[in-house]
Amino acid sequence: MTDKIRIAVVGANGAFGMKHLDGLANIEDAEVTVVSATSQEKADAVAEKYGIPNAVVGLEAVLERDDVDAVILATPTGLHASQTQAVLAAGKHVQVEIPLADSLADAEATLAAAEASGRVAMVGHTRRFNPSHQFVHGRVEAGEFAVQQMDVQTYFFRRTNTNAKGEPRSWTDHLLWHHAAHTVDLFAYQAGRIVEAHAMQGPIHPELGIAMDMSIQLKSETGAICTLSLSFNNDGPFGTFFRYIGDTATYIARYDDLFTGKEEQIDVSDVAVSMNGIELQDREFVAAIREGREPNSSMRQVIDCYRVLGELEEQLA
Repeated sequence: MTDKIRIAVVGANGAFGMKHLDGLANIEDAEVTVVSATSQEKADAVAEKYGIPNAVVGLEAVLERDDVDAVILATPTGLHASQTQAVLAAGKHVQVEIPLADSLADAEATLAAAEASGRVAMVGHTRRFNPSHQFVHGRVEAGEFAVQQMDVQTYFFRRTNTNAKGEPRSWTDHLLWHHAAHTVDLFAYQAGRIVEAHAMQGPIHPELGIAMDMSIQLKSETGAICTLSLSFNNDGPFGTFFRYIGDTATYIARYDDLFTGKEEQIDVSDVAVSMNGIELQDREFVAAIREGREPNSSMRQVIDCYRVLGELEEQLA
């Protein structure tokens, strides 16, 4: 394959759709041929901003095109499973933003569709690609560091239904199926398969219908443990912060940046070709298509995360 991988970004007007477009702009082997949004006006605005030749509304208008090899889905969580299956049925490669689905049954059905398709099928578990977590993973793989405990805080101030840009959202976010998925997958990636999981949640919000606070405890097959605190009520720093406590060091990861346990910054600029985790995620997607191989964060690799989330949902119910 010598030509560029032709990509459509669906949900391009959202916060993460634009993050993908920013990343793809730096990837020589990728060409965004079309963007899709919920209205023609929004699609046109994104296409003009990024210099994309085609702008359409909805997924169906993307799948009927012959200038699309692969689709990135940055759409509402509730659509992920069905849209991913539709992309695969159309014979196109797919990367779907986290979470793959909001139920274990839908995740398993989507994995079955991916395995039957022969196409590259990847989920946007960005933490696997952040240079900070890549650095730690490299030390784990080299036998130089073993995780004993991970302490993770996922905090937002989101008492209204808004997205990462502060704009009104048409769907309801979820601490378990969306935000916890990042840490559940990362903990298994760094410390081994999860063999025990427990969860508690706070009161259900009367309007949003979801818990605004949650606590999760995990244990891996290596004996490592993880404590994850999640909140939509925290009036403070926005995002997720990871503390790795290991047998030889302590690390604090804040997205793409890494620090020692004493808050000394570690230079991770040479870990990968970019310091942008989402760009690195998209580079892996494009490379896997070009090389005809399974990508890191494939559906097969991350399905166990959704097994754990399904178990936790049953506990909370």
